[in-house]
Amino acid sequence: MLSNDCRVTPPSATTPDSGRAPTPLRLGLLVGDGIGHEIVPATRRVVDTAVAAVGHEPIDWVLLPIGFDAIDSHGTPIPDETLTALEGLAGWVLGPHDSAAYPEPFRGDLTPGGVIRKRFDLFANIRPARAHAGVRSTVPDMDLVIVRENTEGFYADRNMHTGSGEFMPTPDVAMAVAVFTRRACERIAHTACRLATQRRGRVTVVHKTNVLPLTTGLFLDAVTDVAAGYPGIRVDAEHVDAMAAHLVRRGGDFDVVVTENMFGDILSDLAGELSGSLGTAPSLNASETQAMAQAAHGAAPDIAGRNRANPTALMLSAAMLLDWLSDRRGEVGLTRAADRIRRAVADTLAAGVATADLGGLASTAEFTETVGARILRR
Repeated sequence: MLSNDCRVTPPSATTPDSGRAPTPLRLGLLVGDGIGHEIVPATRRVVDTAVAAVGHEPIDWVLLPIGFDAIDSHGTPIPDETLTALEGLAGWVLGPHDSAAYPEPFRGDLTPGGVIRKRFDLFANIRPARAHAGVRSTVPDMDLVIVRENTEGFYADRNMHTGSGEFMPTPDVAMAVAVFTRRACERIAHTACRLATQRRGRVTVVHKTNVLPLTTGLFLDAVTDVAAGYPGIRVDAEHVDAMAAHLVRRGGDFDVVVTENMFGDILSDLAGELSGSLGTAPSLNASETQAMAQAAHGAAPDIAGRNRANPTALMLSAAMLLDWLSDRRGEVGLTRAADRIRRAVADTLAAGVATADLGGLASTAEFTETVGARILRR
């Protein structure tokens, strides 16, 4: 089912019983850099169309500065007022950032998305990879979800409370610290297992215990222990290098894949490309109380402003956010809106309407118009 294969059900989720919101839904909108100026407005338009189509109250969008625009207006790519505003929101849509092109001293800082994930403890990065009819793919039967622990592991720019886990004791020696805690391993394991109960009931743990027996061994043990509390869930394990090969050779065999931060980042990009393109790969970053829709791809500055950007991944990310909010708020209307977005995107691609990166002729505006029209057909 398109509506249920990558939903992240929070532990305190309620049962949806009404299409009407008990309180107005306010969501953040952060345009970001590069093609963000095209795909974020396109995504907003599609979400607004879907929400209206199911009779849900309109979303109150809160536009917040980030990236180059924020550098120009606030002197920093991630202003305090943006972070303060996000504290009062249950969710938001984040466009891509081009932090490698920021002027000094910002270029070497933690990226805006990284700052947000760390500030709000968005520990679960959910990245579905599914082949779409009408999109050429290397693994046409791929339909999996990679669940990536988002706060520690081998990524030194986010695994310390203060400072970086990467340092140089001398000019000729560089070192990095990996951090694995049982608490973080267990909570991402619960996320993966809950997701598997909504899908095909299988969890694959990716590790590297043959050379990292303590760190990735702790991760493997914690996930295995947690999974034992979910009847019907089947658990297996793969080394990360073997898993990369398996995704290429038989990616359609996997269901829910859970792993640490860096492994998950690499494998999810690989899976996205194997299923068709990073341009169709959505992503949700979530804690137990807040969630952020953010496509897996970058800002593509080379095509920015040319009406050629592919908004598919961000549209599907926003659908994931609506599902997450539906479970939190008990609003079935948001689930219906998310389902309309997914089906409209899938039908549009299947009909051969696609942007240039997928071999199509449609502009960003034309693709968005077609998706919006298909939303209204249902």
